[in-house]
Amino acid sequence: MSDNIKFKEKVGYGFGDFASSMFWKLFSMFLMIYYTDVVELSPASVGTMFLLTRLWDGLNDPIMGIISDRTKTRMGKFRPYLLWVAIPFGVIGVLTFSTPDLGPSGKLIYAYVTYTLMMMVYTAINVPYSSLMGVMTSDTKERTSLASFRFIGAYSGGIFMTATVPYLLDFFKNSGSDDAQSYQFTVAIYAVVAAFFFILTFLWTKERVKPLEEKSSIAKDLKDLAKNNQWFIMLGAGISVLIFNSLRDGSIMYYFKYFVKDQDLPFFGAVQWDKLAGAYMTLWLVTNLLGVLLAKPLSAKFGKKITFIGAMLVACVFSAIFYFVDPNSVSMIFGLNIVIGLSAGIVLPLIWSMYADIADYSEWKTGRRATGLVFSSSSMSQKMGWTLGGAITGWLLAAYGFEANAEQTSESLKGIRLMISIYPAVGALLSALVLLLYKLTDVFMERVTTDLEARRNK
Repeated sequence: MSDNIKFKEKVGYGFGDFASSMFWKLFSMFLMIYYTDVVELSPASVGTMFLLTRLWDGLNDPIMGIISDRTKTRMGKFRPYLLWVAIPFGVIGVLTFSTPDLGPSGKLIYAYVTYTLMMMVYTAINVPYSSLMGVMTSDTKERTSLASFRFIGAYSGGIFMTATVPYLLDFFKNSGSDDAQSYQFTVAIYAVVAAFFFILTFLWTKERVKPLEEKSSIAKDLKDLAKNNQWFIMLGAGISVLIFNSLRDGSIMYYFKYFVKDQDLPFFGAVQWDKLAGAYMTLWLVTNLLGVLLAKPLSAKFGKKITFIGAMLVACVFSAIFYFVDPNSVSMIFGLNIVIGLSAGIVLPLIWSMYADIADYSEWKTGRRATGLVFSSSSMSQKMGWTLGGAITGWLLAAYGFEANAEQTSESLKGIRLMISIYPAVGALLSALVLLLYKLTDVFMERVTTDLEARRNK
């Protein structure tokens, strides 16, 4: 018997990723250029910082999964963290985009400390939030629906952020603030909104699925996970998808600032590069959102695995084509963005739905359920993909001779173009190839779900 989730609860679940995604997109699209062009850190040092801090942060994900699996309150295992961490999340977010009056070394140390803290609070709220989907319902189709609502929330949060950031920054600059203060004040607005939506998610959701066996040990949970080959496959595919996304996200501002530049467009007239970049990012997230909406009907027709592989192959091909576009062909730049954005959007809800299936598969095989640990691995794959993508972005900028706030050489422009096209295409192709090994088809998971329901009813 399946657990049907009401519309209000699905919307409430989606609010959680509305909050997370505002900051996720702030980090992936604006943090690199904030560090290089506002704080004036070298791109190589920022890339190394991303690698070191996120590697440490990646270790926090399974730890947080283990902790949340063992949390017992009248509010549930996972929901309480949405309430407890909401305000610290917002406060540290503002501190991350604050620039103290320190020398170059002091600024770098400050970036290390605040960014590490930010990733830790992100883990503390996002791992329980992700795990919550696995205990809201045991129905695999409802999980895909929940995942779709989650990403509707995610992309809505991202769209809200990308559509408003350029104008908020301009507003604060015109009010007398410098670049650093403008970023700080802008992020403060998003921090308040994020805390509000996290608390709404706590209030509007409910935990329903009870494990077959509550008593387990960390060693057993880790041993079960190590034996779950489907988890390793999804981990590899998830990391590859995030490398694809983070390379594109991290290079957008550089691409428009230094390659496309200001444009004189039909009907629009003179348009500054930052407004073009904002429109591009907003369109990217809108098409991602449309892709999320397509995920459920496409996966219902073709299955999650085939839908995932097909979407990533399309993203790979059109990303590669992007490299050859002339900077003045703005319509072509935006047109390719639509196709790639649709393809990328289809994949993301499938990943989270497949992780819920993997948690069921693990329980079916072992009799023990470790939802938090399995979902923390998805968060870990996000962090690892984001880590590699962010680090590679910084290193590539340095390798191709990028100089902040200066006219770029042909070599550095080539690097920026590769970062938004060919290199992401490699990540998309790798994710499709890895998922060829995935075995948990929709038909097989229906049998697993029926069997688990029968066991629980006993």
